[in-house]
Amino acid sequence: MTKRELGESYFKEGYNCAQAVVLAFENELKLDRDFIAKSISGFGGGFGRMREVCGAVSGMVFVLSVLEGNVSPLDNDAKMQTYQKVQYLMKKFKEKNGTYICRELLSLPEINSAPTPEKRTETYYQKRPCASLVGDACEILENYLNG
Repeated sequence: MTKRELGESYFKEGYNCAQAVVLAFENELKLDRDFIAKSISGFGGGFGRMREVCGAVSGMVFVLSVLEGNVSPLDNDAKMQTYQKVQYLMKKFKEKNGTYICRELLSLPEINSAPTPEKRTETYYQKRPCASLVGDACEILENYLNG
């Protein structure tokens, strides 16, 4: 199964966008599944359903940071390299989808930041491009890592 397929599958199981992307890279991260799901849970819905940066993009950045991020707070070159990688991945996502802002991806006319998640029904999956966006983030990151 490809990373795209894995991510989409996790999303369709009910994980949020960020969790689905990160769980697709569970083997590479060598982290406990429950730890992954919990640590990234607040990033879904564009940060707690605030509809800001897409959760799939946040998940992609989380995985990159764990695998290739900088450690020392004094190493500005390493920080710069991390930021360059993040900007590259976000640029690729934006090229493919036009934006990395959740509310824009969902074509929401206004921000509805109610914290209550929507029920995952067939209608939900038909009106939301999220599974595909998760797949895009997984594919972009996988291509980068295999680069």
